Amino acid sequence: MPLQLYGHPFSSYTQKVLIALYENATPFEFRWIGPDAPNGANAAAEWLRLWPLRRFPVLADGSRTVVETSIIIEYLQLRHPGRLTLLPADPMPALDVRFLDRFFDLHVMNAMQIAVNGALTGDPVKRRDGLAESVEKLERAYAWLEGTLAGRTWAAGEAFTLADCAAAPALFYADWTHPIAETYPVLRDYRARLLQRPSFARAVDEARPFRPYFPLGAPEQD
Repeated sequence: MPLQLYGHPFSSYTQKVLIALYENATPFEFRWIGPDAPNGANAAAEWLRLWPLRRFPVLADGSRTVVETSIIIEYLQLRHPGRLTLLPADPMPALDVRFLDRFFDLHVMNAMQIAVNGALTGDPVKRRDGLAESVEKLERAYAWLEGTLAGRTWAAGEAFTLADCAAAPALFYADWTHPIAETYPVLRDYRARLLQRPSFARAVDEARPFRPYFPLGAPEQD
């Protein structure tokens, strides 16, 4: 049985795992969850059996269920390795990659989600307050990344890693929420390189039909 990935194309965390799968051309079956899915009811029922906490993506590998994006990507490297190693074998560089992966998830992706959650309530006050909190958190993250990424091609250096899988969707949606200012040229250039990476470009194109879902209003870019 092929690997099965449960998620939605417009989901930032689903995209994070899709990038890893596409980078290594890993065969898998996408089990699309949502009312717009071709076979959504069956996939949703399977997903809930596998992970009652109702979060996606979820990876099924035969009888084994793997959850949480960073763990899924590390699992793929261990059990379904490909040409590209997304986590260095050396423990110290691997620690740096894991740190950056957590930074993009916790301080960029999750910071962006505060504004999205506020907008989804339909309450204008919560929308305003959520956006203000996101802007504050994202601005701090952008400033730190501007210095950290200087002189690097990818997040942790010259190799594309797990950290870049996290960075791509995080910065993609974060810039829609709080545009990365021209005062951060290093970060803007890094985001542009991520968009040109074939694995992420594919994920972006597959999610393009769902841009009206973005509650803050998807900008006409990317």
